[in-house]
Amino acid sequence: MQITEDKDNKIKRTSTKKKAKQLCKYLRSERPDYFYLKRLFQDIRFELDIEIPKQPKKLPYVPTEEEIKKYYEIVWNTKNFQDMLIIKTLLYTGVRVSELINIKITDIDLTTNQIRINQGKGNKDRKVPFPSQFRDTLAMHLQDMKKNHAKYLFESNRKKKYTDRAIRYILNKYSKKAGMDQPIFPHALRHFLFTWLKKKGIDDALIQPYSGHDSRLSLEMYSKLSLSDCQDIYDSKIKDFPF
Repeated sequence: MQITEDKDNKIKRTSTKKKAKQLCKYLRSERPDYFYLKRLFQDIRFELDIEIPKQPKKLPYVPTEEEIKKYYEIVWNTKNFQDMLIIKTLLYTGVRVSELINIKITDIDLTTNQIRINQGKGNKDRKVPFPSQFRDTLAMHLQDMKKNHAKYLFESNRKKKYTDRAIRYILNKYSKKAGMDQPIFPHALRHFLFTWLKKKGIDDALIQPYSGHDSRLSLEMYSKLSLSDCQDIYDSKIKDFPF
């Protein structure tokens, strides 16, 4: 069947259903499986020089400072100490939820105000800071966890580390109580911290070692930055953090 054009120069194509039936006449006798068909249509796309359209990347949801304040007020009013500590740790450090649930008590350094992240995304180790004003609260929690012979920074009542799903449930629970238009999930808190630090004038080169992001363009610059330099700048800015 030939392809025709109407008076408006719009291409009229055979319906996909009809075209599929035409192709099946040639293919049925060969009893193709899924992988054969997948490769076949890849080759067809190549022969017709058809490019896969790129989907535009959506900007991540970043809560405003007002939304975070509204959210944390609900968290504070519940007086659930461990929930508050989980959310503050996410807010202060920007760690991923998969990293949070694997933080061990031995990863906390109260002297340097840093937490070691072992085998983070990309199987990379790094250290993340927390504010000096958070140290006493964290120290009290560590003391309680050690009394309970805990291994991880956050464990459930059954003395098991939290799951990714459990942390997300906790955060979403407070989103509903706060009547948030957008639910607050761990990555939203991560985005909020790094956006806030950026607004405070902290360069990407200083944020990157803590965020765990890769940047080919800045690798040389990052290699020249010492962790202590980053820590000093973080400490000077985090004093103004809204929590």
